[in-house]
Amino acid sequence: MQTLIEYFHRVAGYSWWAVGIELLLIGLVVYWVVDFLEGTRGERLFRGVILVVIAAVLLLNLVAVRLHLERLQHLYTYFLVFVLVVAVAAFQPEIRRALIRIAQPRFLGGPGRELSRTIEEIISAVTDMAASRTGAVIVIERRVALGEFVETGVRVDARVSAELLKTIFHEGTALHDMAVIIHGDRVVAASVQLPLAEAEKIGDVELGSRHRAAIGMSAGCDASVIVVSEETGIVSIASNGKLVRNIDESHLREHLMSIMTHRESARWFRRIPRKAVVVDAAEITKKAADSQDGGKT
Repeated sequence: MQTLIEYFHRVAGYSWWAVGIELLLIGLVVYWVVDFLEGTRGERLFRGVILVVIAAVLLLNLVAVRLHLERLQHLYTYFLVFVLVVAVAAFQPEIRRALIRIAQPRFLGGPGRELSRTIEEIISAVTDMAASRTGAVIVIERRVALGEFVETGVRVDARVSAELLKTIFHEGTALHDMAVIIHGDRVVAASVQLPLAEAEKIGDVELGSRHRAAIGMSAGCDASVIVVSEETGIVSIASNGKLVRNIDESHLREHLMSIMTHRESARWFRRIPRKAVVVDAAEITKKAADSQDGGKT
């Protein structure tokens, strides 16, 4: 206990502003890393590495130095090198992703062009799958990380493209069943199992497993889920536990732009009454037009 008190007295002798700046920088770096790894396997691994390093530092400063254990202090250097090598090997996918993100151009509208490309690829895939009546469930991750659901599927980690999405959901492929999760411009995982809404019939509408999964998923987090019906080819969107059917291309583009730029939900989606769970997009548009005409007259 005396050793611990002496250690804190020694730390207290440093300049307070220097300690404050150092703690602030360390905190910012740790926060950025944890935020970057949130929802991935690397998050738990990073926390484990931090705990091991902190325990090793405390052991060195409170025991080895105090008792003059020179051999232990000498081995500590090799221990840090070992931890560094293990971390590089263990965090290889995350390090590669971070370097790619850093290298991405952040000027001349680079992010905007990439966002537009991703949205158009999703729209192209959904339109083609609707025309061919290929069933699909596409989850768009927003602020709430979906790591626990990603773990139930098969990791993909590939750039979003219409060809990739259509290939995944093509009947007969190994990953066509269940859902795909998209984070930013990446397809994170496929064949992901989603929670189902409890009632098979909501309101006057009979729902299949895809639509029930979309409602169940959107009710538990802020993700938006795009569903393509295998029977009818109708495109639907689930958000906040509500399902809007018969979505056309312009409405789909508006919704994707709003959620992928972290703005509020699309205007037409906010018009859904609170009690309604399954509604038709055409009805919402018609009611909005009628209300505007009524206001003018």
